[in-house]
Amino acid sequence: MGFLSFLLLAAITYLIWRITDQLPDLIFRISEIQRDVAELRRTLTDVPGRSSAPAVSTSPRIDPTEHAADSAS
Repeated sequence: MGFLSFLLLAAITYLIWRITDQLPDLIFRISEIQRDVAELRRTLTDVPGRSSAPAVSTSPRIDPTEHAADSAS
């Protein structure tokens, strides 16, 4: 039983060592993600009237009076 406890302790120690070995890289990646999210939020809030204005269509609008004038002639 003592040998199994030793193996379990060794496995836990190894896993903790591997996790702590990767922490600096993980912290750096999280900080990069936070920076990207902050930049996106800044971009979205810097655009004036973007949130309250309706989406702008890129297709040309047809004026009904022009169409009626073309069909009358």
